[in-house]
Amino acid sequence: MSPKKMSQKMFDYRLLNRTAKNPIFSTISFAAILFLIYTDSIVSNLSMSTTFDLERNEIIDPHETDHNSQEQPALEFESTTLNTTAPLIPTQEKVVEEEDSETQGPLIPPDNVSKQERLVWFRRKLPELEILKSNDLTRQFHSRVLEFFNTDCEAQFFMTWIAPARFFGRREFFALEGLFKAQPTGCLMILSRSLDSIRGYRILKPLVDRGFRINAVTPDYLAFLFKNTPAEAWFEEMKSGNKDPGEIPIAQNLSNLMRLVVLYKYGGVYLDTDFIVLKPFSGLKNLIGAQSINMESKSWTRLNNAVLIFDVNHPLLLKFIEEFASTFDGNKWGHNGPYLVSRVVERIREKPGYNFTVLPPMAFYPVDWIRINRLFQKPANEDDSIWAQAKLLRLSRETYGIHLWNKQTRNLRIEEGSVMGRLILEHCILCQHIY
Repeated sequence: MSPKKMSQKMFDYRLLNRTAKNPIFSTISFAAILFLIYTDSIVSNLSMSTTFDLERNEIIDPHETDHNSQEQPALEFESTTLNTTAPLIPTQEKVVEEEDSETQGPLIPPDNVSKQERLVWFRRKLPELEILKSNDLTRQFHSRVLEFFNTDCEAQFFMTWIAPARFFGRREFFALEGLFKAQPTGCLMILSRSLDSIRGYRILKPLVDRGFRINAVTPDYLAFLFKNTPAEAWFEEMKSGNKDPGEIPIAQNLSNLMRLVVLYKYGGVYLDTDFIVLKPFSGLKNLIGAQSINMESKSWTRLNNAVLIFDVNHPLLLKFIEEFASTFDGNKWGHNGPYLVSRVVERIREKPGYNFTVLPPMAFYPVDWIRINRLFQKPANEDDSIWAQAKLLRLSRETYGIHLWNKQTRNLRIEEGSVMGRLILEHCILCQHIY
């Protein structure tokens, strides 16, 4: 290297060294670096694809390799324009609410405590219970419902989701797919604070992009839903901390009440999020399904509230709400749900003026919770294969949908070739990550 070049390099280094020690230059350099990183992040986010990963409940980069999906390739769909029924893009206020609710988890009472101790605990925890609070978003509830259903809906469906959005997984998404595969021109509203958020929007977006009408809306319990019903006084007492919530998480019992009130106020079809629709509900009106029957008399022995179909202001729904408010017991599983509808229908079944039907178990509950696990298992031999084929044939003829009894099956793997796997494969839309 020539002396001239060496001198020039030494000069450049010394100049750079002196400049770097200058505090003004250092500050400007640091700010420039941050700006470049932030700009790169924005560009990266804007270029994200709308591919939906059911494993992670998020939109993913199309170039990202998903090693877990190699065994079951996802079907590809052409992207479509976002239609006007898309959920509202959350504001900054909603983002904060989502973050708060996502970190809370369910409000589960402590074990082995007295009623008084539980009440003390509940009063202390009440400020953390977001689902009981009202804000500007909840006060838009009624107008958002009317606007959403003010379209050409073949039928209006409701679901509830009180858990954090991150728990809305593949099993629940299959329920959405089955509904729209059976009734593509139906409209589904999910009453949910957590899904009425950015994360919830991403979860529902694959169906919205394909033209299906689905939306998640934060419910307004006091100002509209429960107002002028027997539920209003119950809710006020619960919010005040003067009513024992019981050992069962309050969210579960709130869901039991919400389905009754939303149908009473708007009419339509309520479905649990672990219910797979197999055929259209066209023509079904003012009915409830039996979970079990007496094999000799053929009369029902227990009803269930996982599927409810009623007109607006139906008198039986009002009786259900009255029963909930007057006999609430948060310590007995099912007391405010399946057992409640069974008690009320048993009392009024011979009385005139209610005009409703009880469908047999094959309509909605073709397999009880004790035997449901067999539907998730692939046939082990020829006899199993014959049984599975016969079961599928009967379901296709006699069943509107199948309740998965998620409490018993949430940890079961859907095996390839099983009755459940074949049902979902036949009634899915995205058909991703079935097994």
